[in-house]
Amino acid sequence: MIRMELTLYQIDAFADRPFEGNPAVVCPLDEWLPDEIMQLIAEENNLSETAFYIPLGDESFQIRWFTPKTEVNLCGHATLAAAYVIFDIKGFKGKKIIFQSRSGKLEVRKRDNLFEMDFPSQTPMPCDIPKELEKALNIRPINCLKSEDYLIIFKTEEDLKNLKPNYELLKKLDLRGVIATARSEKYDFVLRFFAPKLGIKEDPVTGSAFTQLAPYWSKSLGKQKMRAKQISKRGGEVFCEFKGERVIIAGKAVKYLEGKISINI
Repeated sequence: MIRMELTLYQIDAFADRPFEGNPAVVCPLDEWLPDEIMQLIAEENNLSETAFYIPLGDESFQIRWFTPKTEVNLCGHATLAAAYVIFDIKGFKGKKIIFQSRSGKLEVRKRDNLFEMDFPSQTPMPCDIPKELEKALNIRPINCLKSEDYLIIFKTEEDLKNLKPNYELLKKLDLRGVIATARSEKYDFVLRFFAPKLGIKEDPVTGSAFTQLAPYWSKSLGKQKMRAKQISKRGGEVFCEFKGERVIIAGKAVKYLEGKISINI
């Protein structure tokens, strides 16, 4: 058995001050830990995502994301948090970071105080609203689509604010989670995201959701560059740009804490 000491950073992503945006833990590694250990660390952190990364050389890193219950294929806010650690804490001098991931190559650039993530787009396709989803909602959406998540469209921002889903019913859905969205007067659109199946009832800010939101709203609004707000309790502002097969997702980040853990492997 080997005793190891690891440094952890808790970063508030899509925020420019603590206590806003979406908190993620970032754990830099020299080499991968056993999967079960990384899962236990994520469970102990008890945040929506913990990101682990290892250097691959030059400007490349490999990144993996864990919720308290499982490893996931893509996480936007934890990727932004990891980029913040590499650029602002570790002092990375390159122009861009290349993350290799289960979702392919992800690039992140820093422009002033914004971190711009280049993700693959996922165009949602129209579908009938599943019975479990319809039963789980106290307000009926005006449209339903699906890709990695169900994307449900509401008539007004007020409908979105008043939405009170049944989380137990949402757990029965076959996809990752549910993105609820509507047009907004102040922003191009607003959203909320629910993923109780992954142990996340309502996510504060969900970067990966914009891989589906950007294609939908770009077509609906007739514009490529958009500004959005996730209207969770903590809230967070996201800038996005639809570029066909890719989506640029941008936001700010701030460090909340830095600490060390000791584990046996």
